[in-house]
Amino acid sequence: MSGTGYAGRRVLVAGAGVAGAAAARALLAAGAEVTVVDRADGPALEELRAAGAKTAVGDGTDLVGAVTDVVVSPGFPPHHPLAVTALAAGLEVYSEPELAWRLRGPDAPAWLAVTGTNGKTTTTTMLASILAAAGLRTAALGNIGEPLVFAATGYDVLAVELSSQQLHWSSTLAPQAGAILNLADDHLDWHGDFDAYAGAKAAIWRSAAADGVAVGNLDDPRVAAALSRVPGRTVGFTLGEPGPGRLGVVDGVLVHDGVELVAADLVKPPGAHNVANALAAAALARSYGVAASAVRDGLAGYTPQAHRNAHVATVGGVAYVDDSKATNPHAALAALAAYPRVVWIAGGQLKGVDVSDLVRAVADRLAGVVLLGVDRAEVAAALARHAPDVPTVEVARTDDGAMTEVVGAAARLATTGDTVLLSPAAASRDMYVSYAERGRAFAAAVRALAGSGT
Repeated sequence: MSGTGYAGRRVLVAGAGVAGAAAARALLAAGAEVTVVDRADGPALEELRAAGAKTAVGDGTDLVGAVTDVVVSPGFPPHHPLAVTALAAGLEVYSEPELAWRLRGPDAPAWLAVTGTNGKTTTTTMLASILAAAGLRTAALGNIGEPLVFAATGYDVLAVELSSQQLHWSSTLAPQAGAILNLADDHLDWHGDFDAYAGAKAAIWRSAAADGVAVGNLDDPRVAAALSRVPGRTVGFTLGEPGPGRLGVVDGVLVHDGVELVAADLVKPPGAHNVANALAAAALARSYGVAASAVRDGLAGYTPQAHRNAHVATVGGVAYVDDSKATNPHAALAALAAYPRVVWIAGGQLKGVDVSDLVRAVADRLAGVVLLGVDRAEVAAALARHAPDVPTVEVARTDDGAMTEVVGAAARLATTGDTVLLSPAAASRDMYVSYAERGRAFAAAVRALAGSGT
């Protein structure tokens, strides 16, 4: 459906946050009759009323009979009453990226898309750096940055990050090339089970059956198995030596089908998982015809995003590292594996995911653990089973001083040469607005520790 196809359609937009407000404004511009529903009235709904939308407060189920389409924000899972009611009524329910795809005109930019449990933002911004180095008009959008509905023109190609929630609520969205970086348990409370979560991710490969490209991580058994079942063109990447047509690493250099791309030690942030992210970004760029020289320049000149394995300070011979973006066990494992001896700061919202395998895998490198957040008891229980001799401190407070207490406890557990690593393996919203705010609180507490001379 093109943008003109929305004229006169009655669309219910669920949620007045960033995605919902953007969808509502784009639909109004396309001539749709728009109603926006949210849990409570406030400035966001007031602004949308001023823009021409109708608004309502509640769960939206009473509005389903009066609309033709429902656009949901990522906070609306499949079991939400509005989604259940709308689907039962035969309505289409879809996300802001799906709406953006449907609104594209003949001059719309190509989409090169990234998903996976971890590394999405790093890979997407790496890809944007490569595309810019190739002289293309580009931006990193989607689950990061500006909503996709605002990127109809003015670009040659977009680097698009897509979450499992956004992909679940899609049916026609089909990026010219899509990559799955890895698959591990995450967002099971939203999707219901792992198969549903993985199935949503696989929607990023929708175009491969036609003329698109499916890119996947051959070192991840779940991704490799899914990639082997994709009809059409596939490209795999590996940290080992690659086969024909694939990307990998040979003698410390990233290569594609025998062509050298960039030295692995130039990839930032450091770590094998970020080399894998760089390979995925390179695979997407190369599928679009980008030269090897642009891949090299884009990766060598890449500036890492904040809160991803970022060194904050060294205090008393102990390094303090902010990896607040590690909001699930799979991400935390990648960070913990990069350091030989760690005082680990963990805890928050586990989102229904078990941390036992993570604790078992890293037990031998833990010098101590400091726990915070609503689900800290579950992490403590896993430590008691799999790392009973590791000193563990629980911080129960949730006020603004909590992170200062956490960092102080970590400092007392650490000795010269250790790394104090904030890599929570959990989401942050039990205590913080976002993982970024959590990371900033950690950095502020570390700076205060350094200033105290402790």
